[in-house]
Amino acid sequence: MANINSAKKRARQSVVRNERNHSRVSRIRRFVRKVEEAITVGDKSVAQQALQTAQPEIMKGVSKGVLHLNTASRKVSRLAARVNAL
Repeated sequence: MANINSAKKRARQSVVRNERNHSRVSRIRRFVRKVEEAITVGDKSVAQQALQTAQPEIMKGVSKGVLHLNTASRKVSRLAARVNAL
């Protein structure tokens, strides 16, 4: 455990940030899962709607620093390609 006050504070901040980032990533995964479930069912309109709601959430992950821009772009691109292929 840290002994210096600033190190103690950084440890506390780290815990809070870790919880916050974990919830953000989980939220993104939930939105992506909804798109993938609609794709497996084969319902194009539901998949498009789910993609429209998932895309801003994925990009919000970029702005919050939990995803890299290229990773998010790749995810959106691949999901869009799968939806369009329906």
